[in-house]
Amino acid sequence: MILIIAEHKDGQLSKSTAEMVQAARASGQSGPVTVLVLGSGVNEVANQAAQFADQVLVADRPELAQYSAEVWTAAAAQIAQQGQANTVMIGGSRSGREYAPRVAVRLDAPYLEDAIALQAVDGGLQSQRYSYLARVTETQQASAPTVVVTVKPGAFQPAAATGQTAEQYDVELELPQPRLQVTGKNEEKLDRVSLSEADIIVTGGRGVGSAENFSTLVEGLADALGAGVGATRAVVDAGWRPYGEQVGQTGKTVQPGAYIALGVSGAVQHLSGMGKSKYIVAINKDADAPIFKVADYGIVGDVNEIVPALIQASR
Repeated sequence: MILIIAEHKDGQLSKSTAEMVQAARASGQSGPVTVLVLGSGVNEVANQAAQFADQVLVADRPELAQYSAEVWTAAAAQIAQQGQANTVMIGGSRSGREYAPRVAVRLDAPYLEDAIALQAVDGGLQSQRYSYLARVTETQQASAPTVVVTVKPGAFQPAAATGQTAEQYDVELELPQPRLQVTGKNEEKLDRVSLSEADIIVTGGRGVGSAENFSTLVEGLADALGAGVGATRAVVDAGWRPYGEQVGQTGKTVQPGAYIALGVSGAVQHLSGMGKSKYIVAINKDADAPIFKVADYGIVGDVNEIVPALIQASR
């Protein structure tokens, strides 16, 4: 089987899980696509996973209420061994990157990191990933009874529902007592859709001029469209926006239906994080900006004049 460790939050299955299902189906590997849901009170999450997986395994236990790298490693490795998984797929989120290498060590398996493409070849699994600031696409191949893969968020389209509801099975686990206890957590409260879930993203670059203009223009247009807000690395480095909004090689990879870039020049590092968007709209006063080479629609002009008109028209 192909084992996928579900990512979820607040009773909702993350988009990254559907992307991993699509990656598994597109890879040409044999065996059922199986989603493992770990947590406490995760029946609704399991029901969501059952809409596009072949089967769903559920470990619903109080000690799984809070993520722990030690516990998630033990759970993933146990199920992979019991089910003789040929591939274990884990999301390339911060937590996924933390425990995925441990799963590989536990299973004595090769580890393919940050996959943007997967293909079964010659009895093994071939993976592609970006390297050298996305200037190079690196191809790796692993041949082993089990391969552990992390999938880059946003690299694949989410899988569509199959039209059938997969069978769900409760699983028993022998879990270790975690040595690290999390005693508190501070989470940024978002008033709008997150980047990973947004179908429309409005991103601002240094071309918007200032932090105040970013709030007025980028956030203003995003609010009018019900969109997520992104930022370039230059904007984040300048302290205008938090790192969580950064799109690009060292930030998030996104693949929305529409990506609207305001004052974004289009450096290769940024393009690697949003280049697979369905439609790209660019507004920049520099007609030679690289962003126009990938844009489906482009406007050469001052964002301070164009964006307020767009906000008014959207309302």
